Amino acid sequence: MTQPLSDSAIDPHLRDKVYEQDYSPKPAIAGIKILKIKNFVGENGDFSELLRMNESGEAEQLVGFRVRQINRSKQYNKAIKAWHLHYNQDEVWYVPPDEHLLLGLWDVREGSETKGITQKIPLGGGNSIAVYIPRGVAHGAANFSGKKANVYYFVNNQFNPDNPDEHRLPWDAAGKEFWEAPKE
Repeated sequence: MTQPLSDSAIDPHLRDKVYEQDYSPKPAIAGIKILKIKNFVGENGDFSELLRMNESGEAEQLVGFRVRQINRSKQYNKAIKAWHLHYNQDEVWYVPPDEHLLLGLWDVREGSETKGITQKIPLGGGNSIAVYIPRGVAHGAANFSGKKANVYYFVNNQFNPDNPDEHRLPWDAAGKEFWEAPKE
């Protein structure tokens, strides 16, 4: 039977570089909701029910959220599309399980209990989830997957080009390192 090691068993030139992985929960932004999507896989393909609406047109998973428009955006490999936020719109983002994007979130709401917190949520990549993003939370995405990825997003206000609710921050406003792929 093998005995446990200690730091003294590691190459002295590397000892001070060894660290333990942090598995503690990361801070979550208030109001962000992760919705589990059932993905039914069969012999001939798969099926996902993205949002179920009640008789009033409200998303059953999100009380008070009524879809007014459904959009799709394609993001190319190595592209970073950030930061933007809405003052009058909430939205739900979804990336199919066979594609992959890193969703970036940043709470810039004055008075929010999580003001200043950033959060990263992988979308797709074998998972089938959707993410609810409340108004005032800046968001964007980075594509490190090596292929194009589609984002389907459901919004509770229709886009009006004469009065767009699209407010921007520089892509690196939270620091350039936020959008870098982890190097572990």
